[in-house]
Amino acid sequence: MESWNDLKTECAACRRCDLAATRTNLVFGVGNESADVIFIGEGPGEQEDLQGEPFVGPAGKLLDTMMEIIGLDRTKVYITNIVKCRPPRNRDPLPDEQEACIGWLRRQIDLVDPRIIVFLGRIAAMAFIGSDFRITRQHGQWFEVLGRPAMALYHPSALLRDPSKRPETFVDLKLLQQEIQKQT
Repeated sequence: MESWNDLKTECAACRRCDLAATRTNLVFGVGNESADVIFIGEGPGEQEDLQGEPFVGPAGKLLDTMMEIIGLDRTKVYITNIVKCRPPRNRDPLPDEQEACIGWLRRQIDLVDPRIIVFLGRIAAMAFIGSDFRITRQHGQWFEVLGRPAMALYHPSALLRDPSKRPETFVDLKLLQQEIQKQT
């Protein structure tokens, strides 16, 4: 069986796309490596690149609050992104960058072996649920991904930009909480 150290070391040496050349730090993942729930975002931002940890900037603080609402914290979940290096100017990761990195994420999912997958934002959801996924219409809905229940929430950055989406995200979080209770 693959080890976390081997996977992280191999990922750190990756040069499959141009993002590796401009990163400060690899942003691999953080949290409980045998969590029931994995949160997957699209890619690291500036603070994440500087600190080498996902969701540590303003969006990360909001994610922490979102998890607290349903009784979770970073010790109970695993948090990662599709791409492990920061895209320039925090742009969306390009399809070829996602493709270069998706194998690392699949191997992380295999190691965590979560009961539930939560995608943060449309980019992450589109990579696994389907290219026609629409976050505005399909957030909070359950899908089967890699044999597990999976849901997409609005990305915390989107909620910072548009607080009017927070009430519907609260409803989605309560649905997630119900599923967690059912699965554990």
